[in-house]
Amino acid sequence: MAQAPVFAPWDDPSETPLIQFKNVTKRFGDFTAIDDLTLDIFEKEFFALLGPSGCGKTTMMRMLGGFETPTTGTISIAGQDMNNVPPNKRAVNMMFQSYALFPHLSIYENIAFGLRRTDIAKGAIDARVHEMLKLTRLEKFARRKPHQISGGQRQRVALARSLAKAPKLLLLDEPLGALDKKLRQDTQFELMDIQEKTGTTFVIVTHDQEEAMTVASRVAVMDEGRVMQVATPADIYEAPNSKYVADFIGDVNLIEGTASLRAITAPTPEPEDAPTEAPQEEIAAQTGPKPEPNKLGEWLHDKLLFPILGEREQTIKQLPPPSAEELKAAPSETAYQIPEGGLSLEWAAGELPIIVLNGDPHLDGKTLTLAIRPEKLNIAKARPDAADNAMRGKVIDIAYLGNVSTYYVELSNGAMIKAQMTNARRLARRDITWEDDVWVSFTGTAGVLLES
Repeated sequence: MAQAPVFAPWDDPSETPLIQFKNVTKRFGDFTAIDDLTLDIFEKEFFALLGPSGCGKTTMMRMLGGFETPTTGTISIAGQDMNNVPPNKRAVNMMFQSYALFPHLSIYENIAFGLRRTDIAKGAIDARVHEMLKLTRLEKFARRKPHQISGGQRQRVALARSLAKAPKLLLLDEPLGALDKKLRQDTQFELMDIQEKTGTTFVIVTHDQEEAMTVASRVAVMDEGRVMQVATPADIYEAPNSKYVADFIGDVNLIEGTASLRAITAPTPEPEDAPTEAPQEEIAAQTGPKPEPNKLGEWLHDKLLFPILGEREQTIKQLPPPSAEELKAAPSETAYQIPEGGLSLEWAAGELPIIVLNGDPHLDGKTLTLAIRPEKLNIAKARPDAADNAMRGKVIDIAYLGNVSTYYVELSNGAMIKAQMTNARRLARRDITWEDDVWVSFTGTAGVLLES
């Protein structure tokens, strides 16, 4: 079965972006809301603008919708400069957090409202409304008023109305903010399904990290009018490009220290005249003690079988000694060896440095921050034998979250880090509890080194 192609137009140089921000700056008096922004968004993307309040994400949304104009720079949609195009002339629709439904109109009429102000024939309007009702699973609520349906259903009505005119671009401003957590999670997947079915480009503004990571094909993390990083949710989480992004997305431990290059030992060349076979004395020494004769077998032969078989041979037969090749291939017990290369991070006086095998050698000598997620850490009472890094600490607090438990561990330098363990089985008692001395360990590739 052929594997479905991965949707990643941003990695294809031949793809033309649907939306382009080119050196866009937006000022309100002395305040700069958007600072020299350049960004591409592609057709059929579900793009998320993520950041704290006041970071500029809603201003970006309003400029796309035509409700604000850039102070400098240009915004284009499908190759057309939008700076002087009014909102009603753009192939763009906007869905607000409040939904803005007409309370006196039925669900059917709310969806049909925008279509009736176009040149579309009445029969085509009816067909389009029923198509939207079916898409959002609202057919049986068509004659109800907004106050007669739930919050999640009203959200779907607003979505259906926004999609009815088949816009090239749909802007969603905190569309799920009014829903409770469980309903919000369910609706996120409904949004993704509808976006995939319609092929409409969605741009969503949210401050909810989980929401952005769930629905978006790419996420733009913003801070003070600047885009800090644009990447897929997986890359944003696993490979943040700054302390700000690492700290803003999910839980993370940040450990600061000074980096130094780890040496790589050159392999020792074998001498050209190396013997192909080990000396017989060495082989004999490695074969162990010779086998002892079977005493019971000797007695049976001498007492019972001598008349038939005659005298027995006194020579002890044994297998030939192993060859040099067999000795070399035989498994041997060796201690765990940490791979060479990468960087060492001096993080606390009197403690072993943290080994970062994926550290860039060009960062040698710099003050850096290691960002490592709690689920990448292992926690145990005994020091693990096979671990690139192990740090000793004491359990200060435990947060039981059902599926996982988070352990807050104080290290020798007073720093607090978080380690997570999955609660895969139902256990009446935890092995690790408050005030326990523990070892926190992790691999040399578990974290990411970031410049301050």
